[in-house]
Amino acid sequence: MTVQAPPLRRQHVDTGHRLSFVRAVRGEWIKLATLRSTWWSIGIAAILTIGIAVLIAQAIDLPGFEPIQAVVMPIQFTMLLAGILGAISVTGEYSTGMIRSTMAANPKRGSVLSAKAVVVGLFMFVSSLIIFTAAAAAVSAVVASRDQVIDWGDPTASLLPIVVSSLAMAVFALIGVAFGFILRSGAGAIAATVGLLFVLPIVTSFFAVAGEAWAWVMDAANYLPVAAAQSAILPEGAALEGPVAYLTLAGWVAAGMLAAWAMLHTRDA
Repeated sequence: MTVQAPPLRRQHVDTGHRLSFVRAVRGEWIKLATLRSTWWSIGIAAILTIGIAVLIAQAIDLPGFEPIQAVVMPIQFTMLLAGILGAISVTGEYSTGMIRSTMAANPKRGSVLSAKAVVVGLFMFVSSLIIFTAAAAAVSAVVASRDQVIDWGDPTASLLPIVVSSLAMAVFALIGVAFGFILRSGAGAIAATVGLLFVLPIVTSFFAVAGEAWAWVMDAANYLPVAAAQSAILPEGAALEGPVAYLTLAGWVAAGMLAAWAMLHTRDA
């Protein structure tokens, strides 16, 4: 007579190590910090920002030109590094297949997107804040010989442009993150990011001499990410008012994250 063993029942074992959002953020930070491209990008951004700021401060000695302008002007070049860093932080996972492990460990795709955005955006903001502060110190040393100083007693003429420039760099990085999730291709995401941040403003500038019939193109160009950032950083005489510039930057981030979230939910990893 054969005695059958009772069927095995699956038992759920609570290990006490649930994947919280904080742990998801920690995992994203580990992935970002262990990429060589992350530190190469930040290093190059630091060299360009400080170097260009010093060159501008040495070359321009005109009435009305404030030293803080030399500090923040290099963002026109370093914005591309921020956007590319954001893009490759995502597409690198798709190219290596690591994204499957990420999704398996954290099936909540909205959490994956949010954690990635928080880590990349915060990292770029803090890094840029340090870089622009170092550039301000270098520029201060250059202009001291001609009795000029950065007025640290007036936050709107010193500290605020540095903070807003750092915030703009975080926005550019998040735009790259969005394109990374949307396109999943390193080349495609980088091309789209460079196109939006660099190429499109150049193309729209051609319409400045096209007459009144094309004036709407120039008006629309003021709402591109880089133009909005410039209006927010140095609001005096800017094309957009301060609140509108900030809302425009927030709108670009929100639109990009929403599109990335939609792609994550409608396509497999």
